[in-house]
Amino acid sequence: MVSSRQRLCVPDDLAVGASVALSAAHAHYVRHVLRLKAGDAILLFNGRDGEWRAELAESTKEGQEKRALALLVRKQLRQQHCGPDIDYLFAPLKRARLDFMVQKATEMGVARLRPVLTRRTTATRVNIERLRANAIEAAEQCGILRLPELYAPERLESVISRWQHTRVLIFCDEQSATGDPLAILAGLSPGPLGLLIGPEGGFDDREREMLSLKPFVVKISLGPRILRAETAAIAALALVNAALGDWR
Repeated sequence: MVSSRQRLCVPDDLAVGASVALSAAHAHYVRHVLRLKAGDAILLFNGRDGEWRAELAESTKEGQEKRALALLVRKQLRQQHCGPDIDYLFAPLKRARLDFMVQKATEMGVARLRPVLTRRTTATRVNIERLRANAIEAAEQCGILRLPELYAPERLESVISRWQHTRVLIFCDEQSATGDPLAILAGLSPGPLGLLIGPEGGFDDREREMLSLKPFVVKISLGPRILRAETAAIAALALVNAALGDWR
């Protein structure tokens, strides 16, 4: 029996009989944090091939004193699943808050993470590798098989100018007085969609006007209180999953 918490995301292709060599960081985690020994089991996933049971193995290569660690893939436990087709568009936040938001968006099942730079965005630099590390950590801890695709930051206007009109973009507007967001979302057809959350200072009037003129944009309110961006992300993704995603 292997603990559900003992999961590792690896870049390798996974199949019965495959041997996955561990990086120095993964070897340290397996040996010193999880304290696994040869023959102990761990779960592996890569975001493509589902979830697999593997066993820890040690080997000593010629000319090396230290034993190398590898994982031998034994059995598939879960097949890969797609999840909801949600592009999550967000204005970058400061470091700790951005880490939190990326982790929660990954847990909520988004397919793509797309930082957008708005007129009031204050944190314009985004470390993509840090985003990836946070997404992987969230997936490892929560039993998720899919990892969100990561995009480099772009100006909001550029993203909207190339937007596919068949993908509804749900615009969370803090000034909206559109009423019950669940009722609005329930009126949409399930399918590919995007979700847009603004910066700490909100959208400016020019951005709001640009979005209101697009036929693929649907505006919703997140209630009578102004939410912090990371709180708005969780609230909006919960609404979308309940009405249009895989919570139905």
